[in-house]
Amino acid sequence: MSGRNDARADGQGRIYQASGDQYITEHHHHAPEWSGPDSVRRPAVGRAPVVLRDRAGEMDRLRAAVEPGVGNRVYVLHGLGGCGKTAVAYALFDHATGEAGRLGLWVNASDPASLRSGMLAVAADRGATDGELVGARTGLRPAADLVWHYLDHSDQPWLLVLDNADTPAILRDGGWLRTSPTGTVVVTTRQAAAHWWPGAELLQFGVLPREDAALVLRDLAPHAGSVEDAREVADRLGRLPLALTLAGGFLAHQVIDPWTLADYSRQLDGGSGLGPTDPIELIDQGAAAVGGDSRHLLSHTWQLSLDALATQGLPEAGRLLSLLACWSNDPLPLSVLSGVELEPALPAFRVESALRGLLDHSLTELVPGEMRCLRTHGVLLDSVARTTPDDQREQLSAAAARLLLAVLPEVPDRGAQEPRVNLLAPHVIALLRRTANWAPGQPTVEVAAECALRLVTAVHRAGDYASALSLGSEAVELVTSRLGASHVLVIRLRQRVGRALFRLGRFEESEALYRHVLEDCERILGPTASDTLQTCLKLAGPLFNLGREQDGTSLTRRAAEGHAQTSGPTHPLTLLARSSLLEVSTQPADVAAGSDLVADCLREVGEDHSITLDTRLNYAYALNQGGRSAEALPHIRPAFAEYVRRFGPDYPIALNARATLSMTLAALGQYAEAIEHAENLVERRTRALGPTHPWTLFAKDLLEQYRRSQRTP
Repeated sequence: MSGRNDARADGQGRIYQASGDQYITEHHHHAPEWSGPDSVRRPAVGRAPVVLRDRAGEMDRLRAAVEPGVGNRVYVLHGLGGCGKTAVAYALFDHATGEAGRLGLWVNASDPASLRSGMLAVAADRGATDGELVGARTGLRPAADLVWHYLDHSDQPWLLVLDNADTPAILRDGGWLRTSPTGTVVVTTRQAAAHWWPGAELLQFGVLPREDAALVLRDLAPHAGSVEDAREVADRLGRLPLALTLAGGFLAHQVIDPWTLADYSRQLDGGSGLGPTDPIELIDQGAAAVGGDSRHLLSHTWQLSLDALATQGLPEAGRLLSLLACWSNDPLPLSVLSGVELEPALPAFRVESALRGLLDHSLTELVPGEMRCLRTHGVLLDSVARTTPDDQREQLSAAAARLLLAVLPEVPDRGAQEPRVNLLAPHVIALLRRTANWAPGQPTVEVAAECALRLVTAVHRAGDYASALSLGSEAVELVTSRLGASHVLVIRLRQRVGRALFRLGRFEESEALYRHVLEDCERILGPTASDTLQTCLKLAGPLFNLGREQDGTSLTRRAAEGHAQTSGPTHPLTLLARSSLLEVSTQPADVAAGSDLVADCLREVGEDHSITLDTRLNYAYALNQGGRSAEALPHIRPAFAEYVRRFGPDYPIALNARATLSMTLAALGQYAEAIEHAENLVERRTRALGPTHPWTLFAKDLLEQYRRSQRTP
């Protein structure tokens, strides 16, 4: 070095030299790098559907929108996440760019940055200059105006797909959604509210029909099993296209030890031990075959909508959805939600807006019909339930149980129940399953068990004994695992199962069950407890029908005397037991007491009470059995007429009354009318109970007996 300032810079390098101290301040300004989509001429989707199943009507309307000369149209494809909206848009895109000869443009509209960059890429594709694009990017000129200027002046007709536009405000606030005479716009979104889409034609998408859903599985995994296997798996997946695609992709990409559809179905139920025990986790394993972003995962796809709702100021929608996840995917009467309050996350005054948010984002839907109901997809509910935090489960399950209990009849009447009761059945069972999995405290499980008891009682008293048996048996299994077999609610549910078995003619099974229940009642509650005495009374029924009249009479007498001692001789339970004694006892003293019993019923519960009506029927039966048929007839005729008036001619106890009337008439030699009633009885019992039910066979025997007697002088 010579000591002189003789350094030199090369290229864009800089050298600062000084003989003394040197202070340098630099400011660097860089234009932002612009990152746009790699292509707007190809759909930005994962795996394209092998074949688009169902959707024929929607596709016809959309194909018509890309015919030559058609423009100025916007179609909004809306529905639950995973219902196949993008698949339909893809199929239309393929048709438009093929047979229809249109230019296809595809933009991801899921967020402002993706939408803006995609739409500016569309402008560039249609001829916008670099200078115009830079001006739009830097805000020196309106970006949306630039895009639509070039779309309006396109030399080719086009189809523009705005995919995943789940936040419509992005489109509205930027002025991105417009119409043009040169093309057609299709939007896919979960947002169903019509006010977001003025002037657009809305097409709603839901789950697939059963046969088409099965075909989706067979399209993807044709060698995994039979059509029936595919149908069963499709049903288990709720026929949701995304779930079907994930399942089919999973089955198709196994190499070492491929599963069949039957294996997959068992694993969904947690029964094969081949893979994850959580069904949602199992379904998500198929995401690798279709593209693994969050929209292709069942466990995440709906969280996108909930996040959007939270951003819009509706975080309560997530808590309401978690409450819905305590119940079933069957239609839920909206009246159940009256009184919802989950402080502090879901105050009562926010329930309406939270529900509206779920509806607008297609996370649930209103079901048309006489009773207003809400329906939420089962896979969605399972997905939400599995991610519900442990510290929320007690509050949610307790609220779900309390809300159901409030709308179930405490003491169901005989006869047809209001339609709401039958609609609540799957929700009660679903709640029991949730409580079994979530393990809330015993008080919550007890309320859920009380819901089940009320439901089974109502269904039984409506005369639907097969459903009562099915519901009661499942309830017993689920509740016993949490409360134990000795809990009084479990005992009462077991009693209901025994009653259903008896009414279905399965007398041996009913007796065996009642024997066990009676032993438990005597051991746990004591020999004179009301539940114990009621079990005695109900055990008498199958015994009497099995020909063990003496045992049945003894138990009935024990119930009558026990209730009289503990509750008094005219308590309703005592009156019922005394009335039953008329039906089974042949002792003259019991028959003679029938008149006093009718008087007691009239005085204590009134002429219109069902106990009074039953007592009149049983008294007539006892009189006829005791050879006093002429005295029986004035009791049985009005009783039979009243049963038919109240419950209809097919109600089981109305059929019993008809049988007693026919026997009384036959005993009096009035065979023509007796045969008429017996023929009617056979027809109705065959239809209601089946041709082999013991009571149907009994009616047939009566009819043959009357006909023989009529023919014999």
